[in-house]
Amino acid sequence: MTRDESSWAPGAWDARHLRLAVDAAGIALWSWNVDTDRLTMDDRAYTLWGVPPTDHVTFEDLSAHIHPADRDRVRAAFSATRAVLGHYEIDFRILVGDVVRWISARGQGEDIGMVGRVMFGIFLDVTGRKQAEEGSELLAGEMSHRVKNLLAIASGLTRLTSQSAKTPVDMAQELTARLAALGRAHDMVRPLPGQQGSAALLGDLISILLAPYDDLGAFSGRIRVAVPRMGVGERAATSLALIVHELATNSVKYGCLSSDSGTLDISCTDMDAMISVVWMERGGPAVAAPKDAPGFGSRLLRSSVIGQLGGSLDVDWSVEGAVVTLKLDKERLSH
Repeated sequence: MTRDESSWAPGAWDARHLRLAVDAAGIALWSWNVDTDRLTMDDRAYTLWGVPPTDHVTFEDLSAHIHPADRDRVRAAFSATRAVLGHYEIDFRILVGDVVRWISARGQGEDIGMVGRVMFGIFLDVTGRKQAEEGSELLAGEMSHRVKNLLAIASGLTRLTSQSAKTPVDMAQELTARLAALGRAHDMVRPLPGQQGSAALLGDLISILLAPYDDLGAFSGRIRVAVPRMGVGERAATSLALIVHELATNSVKYGCLSSDSGTLDISCTDMDAMISVVWMERGGPAVAAPKDAPGFGSRLLRSSVIGQLGGSLDVDWSVEGAVVTLKLDKERLSH
């Protein structure tokens, strides 16, 4: 047997080796006298709890540092550890100043391993794991919320489109296009840097929604988008997707996007509590105000602008091309 092999032989471990292993694993040690309620802890445990080392500390002393929402649960669980069969593990929160820290207390129940009325166990800092679990739960809840919203919107669009479409083919085409616009909008909704919340950037959102209509891509072809950096929330992104889709659909049918030489400029002006988005079409066929009653698309457009985004819509049917001015509430746009 080599020297290295003998150093790992049974019985070769000493207190120094054990301390090195405990420190490497981030383990804090504790013992509890079941008769006196006295706890003995190592330096790592005191640091973990954010309390100064002392020769006499009880479980009740530590309980004052447990998060109020967990305190009664932990007290009951800790008192019942002696009756637990096998190993036990209790996860709970503590308060270290203004910082919330997650601790896992682990040991052996049923009085196994008790020495002189003293039980032994460890504390582990599991804050990182708990934060990751909470993040996963929030993400799952957010995804469930978004799916429910999309299903509700899809159901409403299906019902209304079926009422306005003249043929099943028309209905399928219109509904598919509207749902595709919603899908592109929701692909853009994600957390933004600088604590701007979960949103999409206004310029990126408009560009992505209009990309299918521009062979050269947004910003570089005949569709030009120039808006300030501004976040758009999930609900507003849904409404904005329907607005842009309806305007683009009308433009493809009757306006500048129906002509190879047509151009579309979208600009934005900040107006304190509101923003003004101007959709300007040029280079297409001559247009005129429609004489027929507004169709479903027009009603959906106004409903989204006025009802969902708290704004107003104005259309200038100029000879050079339609100019649509959308005034939108900035507060609603961020949600």
